[in-house]
Amino acid sequence: PATLSTPPFSCQYNPTFAQLLHQLNISLALSTYQAGKVVLISPQDEKRIVQLPRTFRKAMGLALDQDRMAIATLDEVIVLRNSPELAGHYPHKPGVYDSMYMPRATFHTGALDIHDLEWGKDGLYAVNTFFSCLCRIDAHYNFTPVWQPPFISKLAAEDRCHLNGMAMKGGQPAFATAFNQGDQPKSWRKNILETGIVMRVPDGEIIAEGLAMPHSPRLYPEGLLVLESGRGQLTHIAPNKGTTKVIFQHPGFLRGMDRYGDYLFIGVSQVRTSSKTFSKIDDRFKQSPAGILAVHLPSGKLVGQLAYQTSVEEIYDVKVLPSVRRPNILST
Repeated sequence: PATLSTPPFSCQYNPTFAQLLHQLNISLALSTYQAGKVVLISPQDEKRIVQLPRTFRKAMGLALDQDRMAIATLDEVIVLRNSPELAGHYPHKPGVYDSMYMPRATFHTGALDIHDLEWGKDGLYAVNTFFSCLCRIDAHYNFTPVWQPPFISKLAAEDRCHLNGMAMKGGQPAFATAFNQGDQPKSWRKNILETGIVMRVPDGEIIAEGLAMPHSPRLYPEGLLVLESGRGQLTHIAPNKGTTKVIFQHPGFLRGMDRYGDYLFIGVSQVRTSSKTFSKIDDRFKQSPAGILAVHLPSGKLVGQLAYQTSVEEIYDVKVLPSVRRPNILST
């Protein structure tokens, strides 16, 4: 248990978690809006990890494309680029880092409550949760709407259905998740464990419904994977049939997911006991610490776990940094 003397970002992890990162030759990036940080997690060796937290106000969606990273924050989207050449010359720790993500551009979006963020073939796509739409982020406007659910009658800063997740295919948004089909301000709060949906983009057809707070849709060769946060489930959805199958279960609020090879890295958040919305969630979830789960996808088995004791309570996104042993990231 954490004590007053426990350092910030203290965590516990089982040996296989560090071993897996080391063997796969990857690092992880996670965003925590509650702590206002992006945390980089790297394998120091086969038994130990090292962390690097950096401040980004209300860090939410993370987007990665080769050497580019984008971070959705409170009222800006920050674009960074990896410079391995400069990493080794970082003044405070020369010769330590093999990668360094440096801020290169900032888009002033205003407070859109951006959730998922992804690079597409024609720019940066975001889930604009306040305005219930998918949009592009560029230098022309605060945001450029590109799609909204058919049941949303107008774009207003009212978070009508809690549109939150976006899965890409061929560089374009292909699926989106929302908490309900409401068209009134914050209508999604009523039955959060029963009204979640997955929609196909652009036709808006609902391919799955009755989901519990769906987040983080990701399209893989096996099909569409979605985290049902309110049930602690990783759910497989057949995009053409809409049939659902639970492939992994954990007593915690699952949100944020990325894949490397046969492994999924899934974020877990603590449940806010003070929130009326979260009060309907299974009491067992309230015992779960925030952290990251490593799941072997073919078997659906949990193979590694990291759990925070201090600082991190709510995680939004998790991304894999391939072939990166010791990344650095600079805040603006």
